[in-house]
Parts: sequence; structure tokens; C-alpha cells
Amino acid sequence: MSKCLTLKKLLTDKKLSFALEAHDGISARIVEEAGFEAIWASGLTIATTLAHRDNNELSWTQLCAQWEYMANATSIPILVDGDTGFGNFNNVRMLVKKLCRIGIAGLCIEDKLFPKTNSFIGEHQPLAEIEEFCGKIRAAKDAQLDVNFNLIARTEAFIAGRGLEEALERAYTYETAGADAILVHSKKTTAIEIEAFCKRWEGEIPLVIVPTKYSNEPIDLFERLGISLVIWANHTLRSSIAAMQKSARSIAKNRSVEGVEMTSVEELFTLVDQDELHLAEASYLP
Repeated sequence: MSKCLTLKKLLTDKKLSFALEAHDGISARIVEEAGFEAIWASGLTIATTLAHRDNNELSWTQLCAQWEYMANATSIPILVDGDTGFGNFNNVRMLVKKLCRIGIAGLCIEDKLFPKTNSFIGEHQPLAEIEEFCGKIRAAKDAQLDVNFNLIARTEAFIAGRGLEEALERAYTYETAGADAILVHSKKTTAIEIEAFCKRWEGEIPLVIVPTKYSNEPIDLFERLGISLVIWANHTLRSSIAAMQKSARSIAKNRSVEGVEMTSVEELFTLVDQDELHLAEASYLP
């Protein structure tokens, strides 16, 4: 089964599925080994690993290098965080063609303005006009090279303070434009906005959420609301930064690595499948 079709089945299946953030090849492989069904290629965390802000400071062609490493390192589907699409409809359709060629299963774009600002920074961020964003959705679907490629439309109506009615209006319009799923985003510390949206939602396409701010909500709530996919969107990088900071400070203070928790060198070799190279050498080298 292709990665695109695998992701489509995850989205359309009746059970709740989960995706975890990754930002490079090795973190993507760790996510797969942990048992997750899909990978979220986070724009925030990839930018952070390169010491850039989540404000479209990196071009989509720069990000493609990371996405391709991630796709090559794993066998589960990757859903790319495509921000606002990196421009207008033409940028979106160029991006979709490239993603299909490098083995990416889906793209999520949000209805804000380019260059974007992270959803958790500031208040009342401006949104794109509905018809303009629908043009991006149609362009993406027309450009896909795999019939099962997934385009997720993310509405930031709650983030912008526009309320439930506009969130629903945008979501229904994006469904009509051809989106394969709707990601409804909220920065409340509870799922109150998500719950209100889901109880009113009568669309036929799946719903996706990113519970970064309301992560303490019980998972069975999301199941009752009919959510298809939960994305843990930045937790791999955040936990690794905390570990790196702790280790670096300890080593600097004590001038020793004694007591520092770290993986073995052998585990590094395992993660990059060093044994496969030894087997190949036995077959191909004289």
C-alpha cells in the first residue's frame, strides 16, 4: 500500500489515529520505531533546528531537503506542515508536485497570510480571504501526481478570534473546494472550541486536531467527538532540547560526562542500520 493511501485510510477510518512530530531523518525514524502510524513534519520544529523562526524564513525548497530525508528514512506516511502554502496558488501546486515526487503522503495548509506567524504568537492574526484559500485547495488537488495524495485544510478562525460560525463556514467551504480533511486549530487550554465545532460539524470529510495547548484533555473525549487524527505537533523536539540542555550544562559544570544520560554509540549505529551495510559489503565487495 502506498504511503498516500495509508494516510488516507488513517484519516477515513472510524478509529482515532495519532501522528507525532519529527524534524529530520533520525527523529522520523524514532517516531516510526515508537509505533506511531504517521509523522507530522512540523514547520516550527524544522525551522527551530536550523535556528530560524516559524515565520516562513525558510523557503519550501529548503524544507524539501529535510522532508526528503525523512521520507527516505521511514516507511510510514508523512504529513507536511505547509504553513500557508508559501505563496499563492502557483506556489502550492509546485509544492504538491514536488511532495508527490519525494514520497510525501499529504500536505496541510492554513488559511492565514504569507508570511505566516506561529498560531501561539499574538492575537487576532489576519486570515486569508475564503475564496483565495479555496483557489489554493483546488490548485493543490489538480496538481497532485498521486490520486490518493491528501490535502488537509487548516482553519485558523479560532486562533484569529473569529468564533465558531466563521470556523464552520470556512470548513464547509474548504470541503466543497476539495479538501480531504479539515484541521481545526485552537489555542485554548481546554478543548471547549474544538468540542463546540465538532458538535456542529455535519461535513463528510475527517477532522484533525493539534492539542498542543489542551494536551491534558482525555483522549476518549476526542474519540467521542469523532476526531480522526490527533497530531502531537512539537513534542519530539521539545523533549530533545530539554535533554540536550541538561546534558550540556552538566558537562560544562562538571567537566565530565559522568552521570549524563545518553544513548550508546551502538544504538546510533542501530538507528542508521549499520548492519545492513556490513551485509551488503559481504555480497558486493570482492
